[in-house]
Amino acid sequence: MEVQKTEIEGLLVIRPRVFEDSRGYFFESYNEQLFREAGVDTHFVQDNQSRSSYGVIRGLHMQKEPHVQAKLLRVLEGAIFDVAVDLRKGSATYGKWYGLEITSANHMQLLIPAGFCHGFSVLSEKATVLYKCDAFYHPGSEAGIRYNDPELAIDWRIPAANVSVSEKDSKLPYLKDFNH
Repeated sequence: MEVQKTEIEGLLVIRPRVFEDSRGYFFESYNEQLFREAGVDTHFVQDNQSRSSYGVIRGLHMQKEPHVQAKLLRVLEGAIFDVAVDLRKGSATYGKWYGLEITSANHMQLLIPAGFCHGFSVLSEKATVLYKCDAFYHPGSEAGIRYNDPELAIDWRIPAANVSVSEKDSKLPYLKDFNH
């Protein structure tokens, strides 16, 4: 397993060691001991899975205190552009975002620390996304930032005419109006 740091502290790209042959491939998507050796000491308690069509943008979502969640995300089918926005109070990179194309073929994973907003756009015809969380979902702690916030200026890699966003996500506040 290779752990790659990003320019945002705590946000990590995980590249598992993939064994391929004529029959297919095998890899460990999660191994607590290897993660701990890499400095990641997160105990996951819940797995979530979604399937979406091309052009869907999910996010930007998070859970607020006291139910913040760290996430370990990977793609089982298709391709996404995954985005994490640092919303940790006092962080030197507050309001900065990082994006990564994650596909079922590249097997990459993104470890998103607690205190980040998260979202993704679907680049393929369909995409199935699986992510582990270190805290249980709590409806009263839902929060988020609008996907098209001009201050963030995220290029979701989807033409505007093809974007599909839920009504709920289209009404999220902008970063400047976000209330911790």
